[in-house]
Amino acid sequence: MDFNYGARVVVPAGNYHVRLTDIDTDSILYDADVSNAMITSTKKFFINFCVEIWKDGKLALVHNLDLKDKVVHIQFPVGTIGDIMAWFPYVEEFRKKHGCKTYCSMSPKIAELFRPAYPDITFIAPETEPDNCYATYYLGIFFPADDRIHQPADFRVIGLQLNIPYILGLDVVERRPVLTPSKERKIKEPYVCIAVQARSQAKYWNNPRGWVETVDYLKELGYRVLCIDKDKYYGYGRHWNTIPYGCEDFTGDLPLQERVDLLGHADFFVGLSSGLSWLAWGSGTPVVMISGFTLPYNEFYTPYRVINFHVCNGCWTDSSEEFVHADFGWCPRHKNTEREFECTRYISSGQVCRTIRRLMDDYGLDPKAGKTRRRYSGQ
Repeated sequence: MDFNYGARVVVPAGNYHVRLTDIDTDSILYDADVSNAMITSTKKFFINFCVEIWKDGKLALVHNLDLKDKVVHIQFPVGTIGDIMAWFPYVEEFRKKHGCKTYCSMSPKIAELFRPAYPDITFIAPETEPDNCYATYYLGIFFPADDRIHQPADFRVIGLQLNIPYILGLDVVERRPVLTPSKERKIKEPYVCIAVQARSQAKYWNNPRGWVETVDYLKELGYRVLCIDKDKYYGYGRHWNTIPYGCEDFTGDLPLQERVDLLGHADFFVGLSSGLSWLAWGSGTPVVMISGFTLPYNEFYTPYRVINFHVCNGCWTDSSEEFVHADFGWCPRHKNTEREFECTRYISSGQVCRTIRRLMDDYGLDPKAGKTRRRYSGQ
């Protein structure tokens, strides 16, 4: 008996009866006579199981799920940054709640970001499993979105991040990861970071003048503007995107810790609903987020969220739409029409620049006067 990918009970040949119960809801999930079989629960997310086994009509075993001091394996998907930034904080909350010996399998590059601040979690490589594992949980958003085997709720309705506390049975509140930027500031001048690339055209700021005009505005304010994307240009088919003219090219497949170090000393970050925005948020850097295909609740809270509600918006968070990973040009409502990607085409540089100005006023920033997050507010 274990709880790796749901409750699992192997029963030998004989006169046995097995019952699985969700203690928290008083729901009987399985109740049947069994012989020479494996019983597995349908649901694979966290459930406070009670396993009862009768032999020859007599109660032979009662076992309530108890994770304290047990080996628990948390599995993350590989090939994503923002999602892991969003989901990882709940692993630490789970560990503290249950007092379990927690192992996390994830990309080693991302694990190195978390290791300094989370010494009580053991990080292991993808596709590996700890010995004597009592329970395993898989974190993610699962497709099709109406999957209720791996996730108890629809992530389109509750948001990307908050899907995880539902899966792990935790309080559904936003939690920020702890990242550790270097104390050494490598760039003396006031600067901001931007990231313009994404893995789906729907995520881009599709206003062709938007980034160029915003970069010009930031430079007029007295900032160096560093583009920290991995790719200088990216796209597929008829959609190709390049970093904006006028920014400084800090692109490249660099260690993520170098990105965290840059972000930690930037006055703020301007980006999309994509991985580097989550990385900036985890670094403690104020974030201006530009997104139209998601509604604001999908990502972490920032008061500097930019969206235009006068045009089509929110298709990703629409429970009637299913995201198609293989379609880089996914625009479910207006693809191949004059309204394609209007959700961000109609976000103006003026709207973004006013949001930047508001952020600067809130933080008392004035780079020309030497008032930056580092020099003025003590960071």
